[in-house]
Amino acid sequence: MDSTTLESTSIESAAAGFSALGDPIRLRILAELRDGQRCVCELLEEIGIAPNLLSYHLRVLRDAGLVEASRRGRWVDYRLADRGLDGLRAAIPSGEGG
Repeated sequence: MDSTTLESTSIESAAAGFSALGDPIRLRILAELRDGQRCVCELLEEIGIAPNLLSYHLRVLRDAGLVEASRRGRWVDYRLADRGLDGLRAAIPSGEGG
């Protein structure tokens, strides 16, 4: 992969991440995960939306690389994906020089 292709892929990935942040429910989910890993059952209680809607928003966040999931028995735990969030931070122009 040449640098232009790599840069284009990074830009597309960042755009998907920023797009995922464009919904208030997804921002609330990220805020709930800020203090650490949470079970989906806890997120349901805190966010107060239908299970299928929460599942949809979690999938959007997972697809954007902003959250990670792990299964614990019949429950699924979610946590922030530092790598995805770091990628978004890196995509923001610094405003220096230019």
